[in-house]
Amino acid sequence: MLLQHEMLLFAGIFFLIGTLDEFAVDIAYLWLRITRRIGTGRIDAAELSTNPLGGRVAVFIPCWQESRVIGATVAHALTVWSDPELTIHIGCYVNDAETLAAARSLAAQDCRVRVVVNPAPGPTSKADCLNCLYKALEDEETATGRTVRMVVLHDAEDMVDPLALKLFDLALDHAAFVQLPVLALPKPGSPFVAGHYADEFCEAHGKTMAVRDGLGAGVPGAGVGCAVRRDAIRAVARMRGETGPFAADSLTEDYEFGLDIAAMGLRTRFLRMRTIEGRLIATRAYFPGRIGESVRQKTRWINGIALLGWDRMGWGRGFARRWFDLRDRRGPLAALLLFLAYALLLSIAVSWAVRSLGRIGPVAPGPVLRMLLIANFAALVWRAVVRAAFTGREFGWREAMLAVIRIPVSNFIAILAGRRALFAYLRTLRGAPVVWEKTEHRDHPAFHEPAFDVSAGPGPDRREGS
Repeated sequence: MLLQHEMLLFAGIFFLIGTLDEFAVDIAYLWLRITRRIGTGRIDAAELSTNPLGGRVAVFIPCWQESRVIGATVAHALTVWSDPELTIHIGCYVNDAETLAAARSLAAQDCRVRVVVNPAPGPTSKADCLNCLYKALEDEETATGRTVRMVVLHDAEDMVDPLALKLFDLALDHAAFVQLPVLALPKPGSPFVAGHYADEFCEAHGKTMAVRDGLGAGVPGAGVGCAVRRDAIRAVARMRGETGPFAADSLTEDYEFGLDIAAMGLRTRFLRMRTIEGRLIATRAYFPGRIGESVRQKTRWINGIALLGWDRMGWGRGFARRWFDLRDRRGPLAALLLFLAYALLLSIAVSWAVRSLGRIGPVAPGPVLRMLLIANFAALVWRAVVRAAFTGREFGWREAMLAVIRIPVSNFIAILAGRRALFAYLRTLRGAPVVWEKTEHRDHPAFHEPAFDVSAGPGPDRREGS
């Protein structure tokens, strides 16, 4: 019982520290909203869609074994982005015949599609594939004598927003790098595993990223739905040398890319905009619907950002940047504390059962532990309310209620991913190569969601109760 008491005290103190950190972000969010330093703007979709692009646009889509979804992604993008100044560059590998065939079929149907074959057999790393695409773009610019205005990054499973290119074009007049929100859509057949991504992205891209931007902490790239001005990506490429603008030995090159641009003194922006009718201008996608796939994906995020990223990037300058660096790197500790919390819940249940049999007497918690338990329980309720509110804003009241139920699912996956990330990091320290351990994609939102109309009102993210 003494051990249980000490573990409760340990976990309670660290959970309270995490609670105060989250509460600080909540307060910052409210203050920045009140002072109008952040917010979700409104824009006339019909008017924006008529604006001509200010120059050529190159979209990079790196692929490894994506034959099931790349066709839907590119076909949708070509339909909603009809601009002749657009080219979509698909990165493939010579030993991925199915994806290569699908990409070449798309190129045969539309002259705006380019297929770039990585000379190294796959999978290398996602960053290596992106660097290969960048090199191909440079070669094309040299051959044609025409440079692009911006490079847009997307993944093979994304459903792009019809207004994204025009919004990027406006925003890049005032910034070097722009990130739009990502909406993880509720996935048919996986209300809990895939569904918990909806909750996390709604809160992260509805609140936390906006606070980062408002405080000037630098905006990390999400790897999808982001655009970089041509001069900025050239500057990053020169900084890195011959390898290209993306860190080939990184698991989270997109995250590092945005922060590298900010560290160079260039402006980065996280931009939330809605149409007048209420549709959020964002990239939409399905995320993993199986526990094993979700754990693998979050392992890469935790290892790449919290462990390898710490080694690679160190600490940024300024209080706000260092605060968010610390938040980004707390994943392994959070996983340990969550494991300890659930283990304590199990031990408490066993203790109650033993006490009910009269085998041991009751042990009352001391005043300090009692206050910690009350404070952490209140914090849990508050966090559930906040998460439900952000989920409900995009997906309606039913998903808001599910967001509360999905919290244990999110925690369970975080525990497994944290453990797996630690072992993956240790293997890296022993010399293991960085490999593209990508998520397998079997489904695409375009197969289920209604097609976008640029002038339409609330889209698939604005359902009942929103």
